[in-house]
Amino acid sequence: MAMMWAGRFSKEIDSRVNDFNSSIKFDARMYRSDIAGSVAHATMLGEQGIIEKSESEKIVAGLKEILADIDEGRLEIDPNAEDIHMFIESVLTERLGDTGKRLHTARSRNDQVAVDIRHYLKGECDEISALIRELTEAIIQKAEEHFYTVMPGYTHLQRAQPVTFAHHILAYAQMLTRDMERIADCKKRMDVMPLGSCALAGTTYPLNRKRTAELLGFADITHNSLDGVSDRDFCCELASAISILMMHLSRFSEEIIMWCSWEFKFIELDDAYSTGSSIMPQKKNPDITELIRGKTGRVYGDLMTLLSMMKNLPLAYNKDMQEDKEAIFDAVDTVKLCLTTFIPMFETMTVLKDNMRRAAAKGFINATDCADYLVKKGLPFRSAYKATGSLVARCIELDTTLEELPIAEYKKLCDLFDEDVYEAISLDTCVMQRNVDGGPAPEAAARQVELLKAKLKNM
Repeated sequence: MAMMWAGRFSKEIDSRVNDFNSSIKFDARMYRSDIAGSVAHATMLGEQGIIEKSESEKIVAGLKEILADIDEGRLEIDPNAEDIHMFIESVLTERLGDTGKRLHTARSRNDQVAVDIRHYLKGECDEISALIRELTEAIIQKAEEHFYTVMPGYTHLQRAQPVTFAHHILAYAQMLTRDMERIADCKKRMDVMPLGSCALAGTTYPLNRKRTAELLGFADITHNSLDGVSDRDFCCELASAISILMMHLSRFSEEIIMWCSWEFKFIELDDAYSTGSSIMPQKKNPDITELIRGKTGRVYGDLMTLLSMMKNLPLAYNKDMQEDKEAIFDAVDTVKLCLTTFIPMFETMTVLKDNMRRAAAKGFINATDCADYLVKKGLPFRSAYKATGSLVARCIELDTTLEELPIAEYKKLCDLFDEDVYEAISLDTCVMQRNVDGGPAPEAAARQVELLKAKLKNM
């Protein structure tokens, strides 16, 4: 396949340089976006009288035929082509002759690739957001089943205070809705159309750029031709949003890894989403979550690739920017793969409520409530804190718990204690009374669920 820019050169490019220069291996996936951009561009050229309307119509028909041929397997993308843009234009020219050659009027590959990647990634944003929504809805459904499932809450990975499983997993639903907002916000800045910027300085042809944007479904056009061809902020921003999303998935994965260990045994993963050991027959490994945890570092690497690639590029286009696609496509593919496996794994896992409850009964996680009991009786909090700390030390000495410690031991430390302390420090009371908005009480968690549902409805 001859290079479209070969007229300036007197000898063939070295095959090794051609291989090095080629991007067809990773930009072929954008063929639908490339054809859509060319259809819109050709339509506008005909409407503006820049090329004959009849030729515009032939080009549009030819492009749609190429699209159908690729989709239906009648036309294979040539792996030896320099890129997807040149491949499609070359096929069009082979089929239409000189008419096909008119497509590239008032257009450069610089603004062509810029519009292709924006158009393509807009669709990917929608797909990622749909998966995040699916996971968020799965979390909400699981939470509604576990408003009363008491478990220990942790700080520093130490048992701290009692919460519910609903409250715990709803924290991830909150993170995921922020991820959806970030991706939607990124898409807004991505939703501008650079065609018409040409190589870097626009064109003398009387383009109607807003018409092209309208045909392609963009909200606006870029307003500086230099920025139009050289901006890749949207790639960096999407990779950043995906990195934060992956961080949330990795944190959730880490908890699931701990929860399904024998040391916790709070959940059990379905056999379809676990693996075994080649040598230890008793093993049931949470490989999906471990892979998500590992792939998070890979996505961070994609973000750093993009930032490092762009950090010292002068205006306007530079060949370095060809590296944008491999990095952002890898980030997009990775997060979609992680979400599509995480969702059914989460939906099918078994929650071991009794084990959670038993763990919550240990570790003095009701100590704060014991201190609050004294505060409500009139003792300053710091004094109540000290008295409760002494009670915990006494329980450890006697190998017992606050619930089982005799009332006489309580009264030795503070005469404000009475028999009603046992009700105040029961796990159910500790959880049920935390009914403040954002708290773990079942009523508070139910309110949180309704707010999340309303938020999702408006997103």
